[in-house]
Amino acid sequence: MMKSRFLKSLKVLLVEDEEKLALLLKRAIGESFYSFLVAKDGVEGLEIYKKISPDIVITDIMMPNKTGLEMAKEIKKLDPKSNIIILSAYSEVDKLLGAIDVGVMKYFIKPFDPDEVLEYIASLEESIGEQFIEVYGEFRFNKTTKGLYKNNRYVPLSKKEVAFLEMLLKEYETITYKQIKKELWDEDVSDERVRTFIKRFREKTSKDILQNIKGRGYRLSPNDG
Repeated sequence: MMKSRFLKSLKVLLVEDEEKLALLLKRAIGESFYSFLVAKDGVEGLEIYKKISPDIVITDIMMPNKTGLEMAKEIKKLDPKSNIIILSAYSEVDKLLGAIDVGVMKYFIKPFDPDEVLEYIASLEESIGEQFIEVYGEFRFNKTTKGLYKNNRYVPLSKKEVAFLEMLLKEYETITYKQIKKELWDEDVSDERVRTFIKRFREKTSKDILQNIKGRGYRLSPNDG
């Protein structure tokens, strides 16, 4: 049985200049994931990668403007742990040696069965699953993509809110107002501004996710409730 819960938590980026193949793959497996975006070449692929930090990149090798291998090298510089799958024609087998050097995790020779790609990604649950931290209740945080999920649905947070959540996950003790101000703002801010920020964070997540330690600061609520 396909691990649908795991797959539904993943953001996938397909980089493919052949429109028919891109459409075929999107129709065949796209709905299995949280999101499935398509880029037409390595330049667009890299732009989208920087914006959304996908969990999986599936890319063709030969493309105009920037090849899949050139893009893969740049992605690996940004994140050495990135998960990249290569799609290749038989005539490009020699290029696959370059892909292995770059650190690409898997390749599929065209024509291939889309279900094989899906099954392979499903098999990554153990390695990718380790990237998730239990936060509170149904909330989980992906350490690599810095995405928060509730019941495998993405919860959009601002950069400050992500940084605040990372502080909470690192600390077992209370995070003080002073620490929050120092880490999240460049200028001096009032306690009231911190409280407004916390209120918005709770509205986006859950009113119960934080414990307010009166006069001191905040900490994550224990997972046992």
